[in-house]
Amino acid sequence: MIKNIFKKGLVAITAATLLLTGCNAGGETTAKGSHSGPIENVPERFADGEGAKIKVIRKIGGDDHTAQFLAGAKEEGEALGFKVDVFTANGDSAKFHDAINQTLNQDYDGVIISHGDDAATVEGVEKLIESGKSVVTFDSIGDLAEVDGVTLTSQDDEELAKLALDQLVKEHNGEANIVYLWVDGFPPMVRRNNVYQETLKNNQGLNEIERFGVAAADTSVQTQNAVAAMLNKHPKGSIDAIFATWDAFAIGAARALKEAGREEIKIYGIDVSNADLQEISEEGSPWKYTAAVDPKLIGAVNLRLLAKKLAGEDTPQTYDLEAALISQDELQKSSEAVNMGNLSNVIEGWGQTDAFIEDWMTTLREHFKK
Repeated sequence: MIKNIFKKGLVAITAATLLLTGCNAGGETTAKGSHSGPIENVPERFADGEGAKIKVIRKIGGDDHTAQFLAGAKEEGEALGFKVDVFTANGDSAKFHDAINQTLNQDYDGVIISHGDDAATVEGVEKLIESGKSVVTFDSIGDLAEVDGVTLTSQDDEELAKLALDQLVKEHNGEANIVYLWVDGFPPMVRRNNVYQETLKNNQGLNEIERFGVAAADTSVQTQNAVAAMLNKHPKGSIDAIFATWDAFAIGAARALKEAGREEIKIYGIDVSNADLQEISEEGSPWKYTAAVDPKLIGAVNLRLLAKKLAGEDTPQTYDLEAALISQDELQKSSEAVNMGNLSNVIEGWGQTDAFIEDWMTTLREHFKK
């Protein structure tokens, strides 16, 4: 296009237009703060503006927490000029491992693995590293922390469980009949269970009367049905509280309690989403507390770590994201409906951390700002 304009003798006009509008040689408007040539003051591999190609592979799915996590990683990556593809296996191990194996032969620079819980995940990650890809993992099997170059991130699961359980113990003076909603086989669940067992040991007045749980694409529905059936076996007054180690469990339990008119049973949960906040905020809801880390922030932090690896910078072997306790009282006192976007108005510091943000990331953000 510019060549033709030059031929027409409009050199001066064209130059002025380029300066005023920030158009590139293709006639497109460039991003705010961008310029021709290499991007200055960023790692060499990002200086050409090509960014990186990232794949996020998550084993579990079908819940709002997953959606928020994937959105956080995707938005953070795209803000840095990266291309980010996401995939969730919805709890299907075969699909999960197939996605990892496929990624081996694809042109991704880095991979985020979420909820890999078996030896096959370790083998898959080792192959990804051997193929030259950088890897960050979230809520996955601890053995991954031993794989050279991999960072294993987690919510502070011990703190999540402790925040919820300490509140349960406090409100029931250490004496309560408890239903425990939990599923084995996932590293975060194992860590939360360790705290639960310790809490039972230290509070002899706590009595577990039922425990069950399943991880599936329809966990909330299955939990609702299971809790409804359980309530038929335990008359009013025989259950004081439910400890739900996952918000998909808490959602299902809350629905079952409301349908049965058993809101006297209080739910103490873990994790949060827009659907959770709506449920907890409702007048008369049995879900009183949930301990959580912002899932969108988790995705963003994992992406930052991966970007640092791609830049050749040092990263830790493990990193825990700080947890907070959210109460029904706090939500109901808010002058506006609380969602994930404005939860920081209720919980100080919610959804914010400067962890692993580098000056060069800020430079890339400015360069690619729309």
